[in-house]
Amino acid sequence: MAEVVTIVMATRNGAAHLPEQLESLAAQSHRAWRLFVSDDGSTDETLAILEEFSRRFPVQLVRGPQQGAAANFLSALCHPDLPPGPVALADQDDVWLEGKLARGLRRIAATPGAGPLLYAAESMLVDADLKLLRASSANAAKPGFAAALCQNLFGGHTTILNPEALALVRRAGVPEGIAYHDWWLYQLVAGAGGRLVLDPRPMARYRQHQANALGGSGGGRGAGRRLAQVLDGTWKQQMLAQARALQRVADLLTPEARHQLAAFLAAPAAGPARALALHRIGLRRSSRAGTALMLAAACLGRI
Repeated sequence: MAEVVTIVMATRNGAAHLPEQLESLAAQSHRAWRLFVSDDGSTDETLAILEEFSRRFPVQLVRGPQQGAAANFLSALCHPDLPPGPVALADQDDVWLEGKLARGLRRIAATPGAGPLLYAAESMLVDADLKLLRASSANAAKPGFAAALCQNLFGGHTTILNPEALALVRRAGVPEGIAYHDWWLYQLVAGAGGRLVLDPRPMARYRQHQANALGGSGGGRGAGRRLAQVLDGTWKQQMLAQARALQRVADLLTPEARHQLAAFLAAPAAGPARALALHRIGLRRSSRAGTALMLAAACLGRI
């Protein structure tokens, strides 16, 4: 009997692109799935579209906290009505490739070890009309907790959590004051010593449009947003907010991760001493150039 996957989707006024995403779920080669939607107070046709879809496929709808996308996703993962088992996250405005769920489950099953596991795949970045822009790439990045303190490699739009990872997320609860739910999932699973699986094959069409919180890496618009966030101090504050949230659930982390987290939070605020401290902890980006720029920004107190 095929393993049932719960697809968790957070919605808010997504009617413009939601039908295409729902049809891509319906077309999955892995047929054993159900949809769990947390809606954050949509005022467009989102709820009507979901109701129509529920006539053909199993859909459970709950009310979101209306505190942003990160809180909406994480509250859904911690919702008491969410069924146990593996969970796949889905954005409301993307399009999955037909074999996404099946491939993710195969990769998870083929990964040795036990305990929490987090999976994510690459994407084909497209514009609002699904015209191909480029493919995403994590380069030769090696995921790990120290690296997770400064960069997210696990895009939520392709993420799958095994049951143990979901249980870990539920033990941690919904953190306050963080900007990115997918970054939090990566940090939490990595910090708990879980397995991290990055799939190099693109498995989703990831829409890039003005409503994206940040957008995919590698493009001019996304790079521009990231640079602006570094220069105005936003990225540093987001890094610190995520780290402080991890500190509040430090009992879930390994001793090594707790040590790295404490060293990160105790690092000098700026100057070469900060760059040296981050280097010693093991903070790194997915490319050498990115790491060099990060350390330069640390010297200036921007990271």
